[in-house]
Amino acid sequence: MILPIYLYGQTVLRKVTEDITPEYPELKKLIEDMFETVEHAEGIGLAAPQIGLPIRLVIIDLTPLADDMPEYADFRKAYINAHIIETSEETDAMEEGCLSLPGIHEKVTRPTRIRVQYVDENFVEHDEWVDGYLARVMQHEFDHLEGKVFVDRLSPLRRQMNKNRLTNLMKGKVQCTYKTKRNVR
Repeated sequence: MILPIYLYGQTVLRKVTEDITPEYPELKKLIEDMFETVEHAEGIGLAAPQIGLPIRLVIIDLTPLADDMPEYADFRKAYINAHIIETSEETDAMEEGCLSLPGIHEKVTRPTRIRVQYVDENFVEHDEWVDGYLARVMQHEFDHLEGKVFVDRLSPLRRQMNKNRLTNLMKGKVQCTYKTKRNVR
């Protein structure tokens, strides 16, 4: 089932999320729905707050990038109770966008390598170092679990330059090709 994506301004996007247990109701179905939702929206990642749930759950589907990055041909993963434990000092900047902030794209500087701990769909624990494009996507999605969005990482000048677009998002003045949940103001 395709779920509505919560747009910038929804309070759930600013909440620090809670860990979940294997008993979380209909978890497998929720994960399937999140993959269907991100595919329909033509995205590559989705965090539970973006569908209105303040839980530590992220899905990442890099298969649409397989033509340019063959290593991601079958990359579809769920990350539960994910936390970034360590980051490299080396950083790089790359343009990012977000399904919760349609129409806004900005360069964001992030560490190039991260150490993450999480459990998978079967609640098997993982502790691994990740680098490259996947590390960037994980950082972007895991920010949602901490109540952050990518524009929070911009310089004050760049945030100011996006002020009108952000205000319009909060007022629900945006057109999307996917189902959304907007603020009513």
